[in-house]
Amino acid sequence: MFKIGIDVGGTFTDFVVTNEGEPPRYFKTPSTPHDPSEGVMAGLEDAAQAYDLSIHEFLDTTELVIHGSTVATNTLVERKGAKVGLITTDGFGDLLEMREGLKEDRYNLRMTPVEPLVPRYLRMGIPERVRADGSVFTPLDERALDRELEYLRQEGVEALAVCFLFSYLNPTHEALVYEKIRDKFPDLYTSLSHEVIPQIKEFDRLSTTVINSYVGPVFGRYLQHLKDRFAPYQRFGEVLIMQSNGGVAPIDDSSKMGVRAILSGPAGGVSAAAYHGQLLGESKVISFDMGGTSTDISLIEDGVPHLAHEKFEGGWKIAVPMIDIHTMGAGGGSIASVGPGGILHVGPQSSGADPGPACYDKGGEDATVTDANLMLGYLDPNNFLGGKAKLNKDLAVKALEERVSKPLGMKTVEAAYGVSRVVATTMAEGIRLMSVHRGVDHREFAILAFGGAAGLHAGQVARELRVDKVHLPAAGPVLSAYGMLCTDLKYDFSRSHPASLDGIDLQTVRSILIGLESQGREKLRAQGISEDDIEVQRSADMRYLDQVYEVNIAVPDPSLEDGAFLSEWSGNFHQRYQELFSYHQQDQEVRLVTLRVTMVGRLSRISQPQGTKS
Repeated sequence: MFKIGIDVGGTFTDFVVTNEGEPPRYFKTPSTPHDPSEGVMAGLEDAAQAYDLSIHEFLDTTELVIHGSTVATNTLVERKGAKVGLITTDGFGDLLEMREGLKEDRYNLRMTPVEPLVPRYLRMGIPERVRADGSVFTPLDERALDRELEYLRQEGVEALAVCFLFSYLNPTHEALVYEKIRDKFPDLYTSLSHEVIPQIKEFDRLSTTVINSYVGPVFGRYLQHLKDRFAPYQRFGEVLIMQSNGGVAPIDDSSKMGVRAILSGPAGGVSAAAYHGQLLGESKVISFDMGGTSTDISLIEDGVPHLAHEKFEGGWKIAVPMIDIHTMGAGGGSIASVGPGGILHVGPQSSGADPGPACYDKGGEDATVTDANLMLGYLDPNNFLGGKAKLNKDLAVKALEERVSKPLGMKTVEAAYGVSRVVATTMAEGIRLMSVHRGVDHREFAILAFGGAAGLHAGQVARELRVDKVHLPAAGPVLSAYGMLCTDLKYDFSRSHPASLDGIDLQTVRSILIGLESQGREKLRAQGISEDDIEVQRSADMRYLDQVYEVNIAVPDPSLEDGAFLSEWSGNFHQRYQELFSYHQQDQEVRLVTLRVTMVGRLSRISQPQGTKS
């Protein structure tokens, strides 16, 4: 039986196919941005032919497909999501626009505020109020709710986001709103904040809930379209969707929580890098994924990728657990241009899959990194894409000459080398910046390079960074798809419980952790995961008294005696704080903010790869 990993990128769609007792086989086909599933089916046709099977025979003997995609990301970044209506506590409709009073780059005076995903005329305030202790101060005004729902219906909203103050403590009012919505608009995509992230910090919860409703309908339609593509194959197995946290989830769960798939594609590559790092005996790895459109960087220590619990994407804050990935607009298709001051720029604009670099001979006229690599002799024009495509060197030279060398007054080959150096420097600076922010020294890491363009630039990047080792996996050009077959089912649960460690009620803490674990076990058992294959990971967001931002640290085994449990817990926090900020305050009060549980259901792994080179 076949297992297939599929990664839909901006330029190419990658496939890794495994069959029992055989080494994995790799395939790559151009992406089809107008309908990504079209490129998926084209690649599956190629794979079927390689196994001398018809597409029906191939898919009827496929037990599992794990799929990663940039559909949710592109929907948010390109602002092509649903028309969303927001229902919130009366008087708090403008919180979405006020944000936290901060910008992503707070020192950039020219940075304009990002346009709200929900315009003001679609933000409805409903009289209701829950106190900070979870008790109801003002009951929900159902008549006002009915009026606003009718107004939103007339405005033609395609999705609703519901976020009331303190609903993570008492979701009764949000549940009542949902009942009304189900009665009036049974097919309307709806996100409830207490289900998306039941935790403190109003803007985080609001922003994440709105994003889920914004991308959810588009992502859900794509996943349904994908299911329809597979429907004719009666013995076809299951489709799992790659999540931003490095795990996978069933297609129905992913449709409901599109916000958790914002980094669906890149997360697969980091998972594969972590797996390869363990096989190579590397405890510290820089995951370096350079594709046609962008480069994704992530840090891995002891086989575990660094995680973030809040991240800005497309100018909006997402507060769900996700692999900490830094994306740069530098890839094989990145466009090289000369600015008014005679400065060479590479990216972030990309030629994409269509028309692509000039050398693709598909109508592209801009000079790109791929054109520079072809000009420098790094690429074989007759063996591109495994021989499935040929590159036109004359067009590459022409584009570089017109767009770069003439404006700079230099030879074309010098211009091509300049493009290569600039893109390498851009990526090296991105790695430096990320490592400094995460409190690590990048020189202690090895680079694991993958993606269609990484092998061409990893050496230059390593020299810039003074990194001693670079690993190039044999599956490098399709490693993100490979990584999807190195993942597990993974569900994240959280609950805020603000308290000082000095006087915390540990029985309450244990009760919360047990409750979150029970939710996860129920979901994993529904997927057929046995108890032996279930792993529990516990963590907490903590901070010193009067601080605003938290540090996520591991929570000890709750079965420990109270004194030992508290001692280890506070010790974990001080140690992690020291690692991140080079100091800690042993005598300062430590506060718990949010408890987290990740439930992992182990899946079988792909066969050990062969041919990794250093």
